[in-house]
Amino acid sequence: MNKYAAYDNYLKEQPDAKGYFGPYGGSYLPEKLVPAFQEIEQAYKRISQSAQFINELRRIRREFQGRPTPVYHCERLSNLLGTTQIYLKREDLNHTGAHKLNHCMGEGLLAKFMGKKKLIAETGAGQHGVALATAAAYFGLECDIYMGEVDIAKQAPNVARMKILGARVIPVTHGLKTLKEAVDAAFEAYMKEYQDAIYCIGSAVGPHPFPLIVRDFQVIVGEEAREQFVQMTGHLPDAVCACVGGGSNSIGMFVPFLADPVEIIGVEPLGRGSGVGDHAASMTFGKKGVLHGFESYLLQDEQGDPLPVYSVASGLDYPATGPEHAYLKDMGRTQYDTVDDKEAMEAFFALSRYEGIIPALESSHAVAYAMRCAREGKFGSILVNLSGRGDKDMDYVIEHYGYGEDLKL
Repeated sequence: MNKYAAYDNYLKEQPDAKGYFGPYGGSYLPEKLVPAFQEIEQAYKRISQSAQFINELRRIRREFQGRPTPVYHCERLSNLLGTTQIYLKREDLNHTGAHKLNHCMGEGLLAKFMGKKKLIAETGAGQHGVALATAAAYFGLECDIYMGEVDIAKQAPNVARMKILGARVIPVTHGLKTLKEAVDAAFEAYMKEYQDAIYCIGSAVGPHPFPLIVRDFQVIVGEEAREQFVQMTGHLPDAVCACVGGGSNSIGMFVPFLADPVEIIGVEPLGRGSGVGDHAASMTFGKKGVLHGFESYLLQDEQGDPLPVYSVASGLDYPATGPEHAYLKDMGRTQYDTVDDKEAMEAFFALSRYEGIIPALESSHAVAYAMRCAREGKFGSILVNLSGRGDKDMDYVIEHYGYGEDLKL
């Protein structure tokens, strides 16, 4: 029996009616918020089968977002490293510079359908915040973005973009002042405003139905990439990889390949190393736990509280991963590996120098993994989801790493 045939109807079978991917997912909510999330779920069920909604979303993707984004062959970089050929799905060319707009425009359309007046969200690297601020401007909605003070300092260009687009950027000053605390603050705000607002979570995490909704809006990435790669080469890639923080860009890339004989690898941030507080590799070092209303792999202490996390990439410094990733890992269908800050920065400068593409620091982790595979000759071809561009990271990179003068491949 073909071991991949079990995934032929995957999108219809996962998650179950209660939002579980196997033992992961669910909805762990304060009683006050249960009706609000049920309202979102019912509204999404209605519009996701509506020809009017689907056609409007397709029009937005085509005319506003600039989809489809292309697949690009990194010929120079590949030939420098060996025989493995590296390809990129260019989500950096999606409007606003990352994959995040794929689900933000969908969530904005959903909010409009529900009669909501405001979008509330958190952001780490700022790409989700920019995308949601863009959606709010497009649909004529208010927008509040919660962002940790540490990330505000690291991602100044994206903070400016959010404000220019009309969003309120609200600094989060407690805890580590990064993504986890921003999610906490956004949830607290939503509890006070759920009647007039919708919480638009920034990744494939959170209580049901958000891992489902974000996944559904992001699968366009893998669907396009699969078709484009076959058109370019006549066959499927040997491997597909993407960076994994919460897991939205990666789940969107992975799901369309689940039923194919293709290796699927998620790349986590090892940061400064394997010590507590030095990384954010929850699939590698975590264990089952509950955070922000869902159950998945979680970096946690003996009491079950989330551990401190770190990554050079603000969009990856989250102590858990989406529940669908946890399920696919346990099923043995996806694998997870790690890339540290040093290797990610080498990839950042290498892709810039040899292909003329400046990647986001988040995406640089996936590029680094592909470069590692190329040096080892591990695959004939590897397709990377280049989930975002590096404009937002320029000031931080130059301050801490210079201009890559010492790069040697």
